[in-house]
Amino acid sequence: MSTKSFAKSFSRFALSLALLSGAGVSLSACNTVHGAGQDVSSIGHNVSRGANATQDAIQRNTNASTH
Repeated sequence: MSTKSFAKSFSRFALSLALLSGAGVSLSACNTVHGAGQDVSSIGHNVSRGANATQDAIQRNTNASTH
């Protein structure tokens, strides 16, 4: 195998490895972003439930309408 042929083969191998590594990182990032989106959504639901509970408590304790 000549030096030129070896360099070409090594370059292809390195490029393939870099592309596969990049694809793997991208796919894991999608999963991470999806999980973060679920966490943010969960926080929003909890805030809404807390606001509704507070509104109900105010209405019960003051006999006032909050609408």
